[in-house]
Amino acid sequence: MGVYNVHERELPVPAAEAGLLIDGLSGDGDRLWPRRDWPPMLLDGPLAPGVAGGHGPVRYTVAAYVPGRWVRFTFSGPKGFDGFHEYTVDPLAPDRTLLRHTLAMRAHGLARLTWPLAYRHFHDAVLEDSLDGAERACTGAVARPARWNGYTRLLRRLSR
Repeated sequence: MGVYNVHERELPVPAAEAGLLIDGLSGDGDRLWPRRDWPPMLLDGPLAPGVAGGHGPVRYTVAAYVPGRWVRFTFSGPKGFDGFHEYTVDPLAPDRTLLRHTLAMRAHGLARLTWPLAYRHFHDAVLEDSLDGAERACTGAVARPARWNGYTRLLRRLSR
């Protein structure tokens, strides 16, 4: 089963400022990953190719990193996730930037069930929360905060 999932947010800041959010991933001052409501993104070292880590049951390795522009992680778990997820910063104008998260993978085995039934819902919620964090970090507020749907709230209760 092919999966292609994109979340993006236009930010009213230069690309260099938005890029700092990517550079801070998993660090002490991480303003991009929503640690308050989700398992933290933890890496075994500073953001660099070859560094392993993950969040919750999702495991990955940094495959590529261009400071201030792009980071790609290749999945190593859960079993059946074959692909990557990445954050990119795309300048739109001198003071406008598109921050995008893309997940592209082939789900096989049990992941053909776990992705659509659970992981997709968690993924969509955590990524919208992440983009809310990016907007808050860049502007001090969130114009339209993400809201978890009822199914996601139920899954979170059941997973505790």
